[in-house]
Amino acid sequence: MHIPPYFTDNKCGEKMDVIKVILTALLSVAALFIITKIMGHKQVAQLDFFDYISGITIGSIGAELATELEKPYQPLIALAVYGCTSVILNLLAHKIPRTRKYINGTPTILLNSDKLYRSNLKKAKLDLSEFLLLCREQGYFDLGEIQTAIFEHNGKLSILPKAANRPATPEDMNISVKPAHIGVEVIMDGRIMSENLSRIGRNKTWLEKQIKEQGFKDIREVFLGIYHAEDDELTLYANE
Repeated sequence: MHIPPYFTDNKCGEKMDVIKVILTALLSVAALFIITKIMGHKQVAQLDFFDYISGITIGSIGAELATELEKPYQPLIALAVYGCTSVILNLLAHKIPRTRKYINGTPTILLNSDKLYRSNLKKAKLDLSEFLLLCREQGYFDLGEIQTAIFEHNGKLSILPKAANRPATPEDMNISVKPAHIGVEVIMDGRIMSENLSRIGRNKTWLEKQIKEQGFKDIREVFLGIYHAEDDELTLYANE
């Protein structure tokens, strides 16, 4: 059976379009990755480099896919390429730890033992005013209180204060303290949380007794009730 040249050319053209979409998607991944690296950690906020890139690009491609009526498979293929590339890079970083510094970046020491590293500030794309701002946001207005300041790969500044400026802990003062426990809500919006009440080994009779001992007539007057295991106390908040 003879196939008209028109149909043969059409199929070849579609195959070339698919190859073009895959290649351009991979090229855009590489380009965005390099650009983001050049822009520095500040642009990433709390995301990893590739998460930041993927978030922007996948959203853009998704919008294009929603409006592409003639050839919707093209943005769909591009989305698949980005998704697969993201999974592969995450697996690579997990399986081969030494690749993480190339994919996510590495922490940078900006200040250590009263020495400020100008070259590292430049590497992190931070100027002095921005560094001082990050310090102040964490409550350090005097650089003399800081032992080490590290700019993390996710754009956050980690600070180790000098020993003399650390908040005193019970261990520093040789004081023994009771173990801390999370408070358990036994009353929410004036309603008894039966499951939580059972979990702390108490019952409704005990709860009603506690409510009356604290000056409430009934549970409807209580907005919130929290039980603290370390002190064996129930804190009640009135329903104003």
